[in-house]
Amino acid sequence: MNRHATPSPKPLRRFGTFALAAAALTLSACQSEPPGPSQYGVDLRGSSLGGEFTMTSHEGKPVSFSDFDGQYRLVYLGFTYCPDICPTDVQRLSQGLQAFEKANPDGGSRVQPIFISVDPARDSVDVLSQFVSNFHPRLIGLRADEETTKQVLTQFGAAAPKDEPDASGNYNIAHTTLTYLFSPEGEPLGVIPTDKGAEGVTAELARWVR
Repeated sequence: MNRHATPSPKPLRRFGTFALAAAALTLSACQSEPPGPSQYGVDLRGSSLGGEFTMTSHEGKPVSFSDFDGQYRLVYLGFTYCPDICPTDVQRLSQGLQAFEKANPDGGSRVQPIFISVDPARDSVDVLSQFVSNFHPRLIGLRADEETTKQVLTQFGAAAPKDEPDASGNYNIAHTTLTYLFSPEGEPLGVIPTDKGAEGVTAELARWVR
């Protein structure tokens, strides 16, 4: 898969911080205590993030968010041509989930990892299939047309502005880099700290998955 020049991660993290602040503003005033102490994660219960949508999977099948009812949903929004941030984050969430599955097979089997593309122009079903095959064996890749992709970005409080293409037509997308965890009912639970490595992912999953 062709890669372009590695961009600075700063704008990527900037949009992540913006979305996180926006999510915090939507939290309800009355919440129960988190299920345990967290060193890294962020509680998103009571926020308005997420919601129903339908996209196409890396197998070319229509998939809706509600298809995962009964499962925890571990969701990352990114793009396959990302030179470093996306592959690193998805690898960490994959490794963290695998470690959690080993320690808690029943709980781990109830966590569905999902990669949502923010780059419909380049992330075809075939490209998405190649990308997800490099990570967790149960990772599902989702894509859609531009209009649906924008709708999903709004639902997740995320941003994905595209840079101007270079002379060869390549471009970067400075997207939100948060990993979200949703409950079996589809409600937002928290931000999973992929920036803290696989260990941080495993620890945060242990907090939430019951």
